[in-house]
Amino acid sequence: MTHVRAVEPRDLGEWVRMRAALWPDDIDQHRAAAERFFSGLRHEPAEVLLAFDDSGRAVGFVELSIRNIVDSCSTNRVAYLEGWYVDPSLRRHGVGAALVAAAERWGVEQGCTEFGSDSLIDNEVSHRAHRALGFEETGRVVNFRKDLTSR
Repeated sequence: MTHVRAVEPRDLGEWVRMRAALWPDDIDQHRAAAERFFSGLRHEPAEVLLAFDDSGRAVGFVELSIRNIVDSCSTNRVAYLEGWYVDPSLRRHGVGAALVAAAERWGVEQGCTEFGSDSLIDNEVSHRAHRALGFEETGRVVNFRKDLTSR
């Protein structure tokens, strides 16, 4: 059975490990982000929930925020799934569902009535996982950017 709770400072190493597995960036950047979170800078993410297996080992996490603008949402306070990870050996065993259910409860506690998320356009595994948990696809986009220089 999966147990889900809010991340605590003692979980820093495991959270950083899983962050690096989800977003393979510089591990030092992940550690710095986690340390900022624990120092009280909790805008994004606003909350982090960890899932633990029966032996107490961390096996997944969600990072959550509250956004005031989300495509296809009608309210200005939307709980948002910024990151969602489950160790590969435990995928399709209910861990992801337990994390999302806890995230939904968190959103309700924050006064939100909508829950948003996104995924890379070619990540079909994530698309299927979202749909399986009741998310509906509302659109697809390709984002663009460019630097603005002084003229």
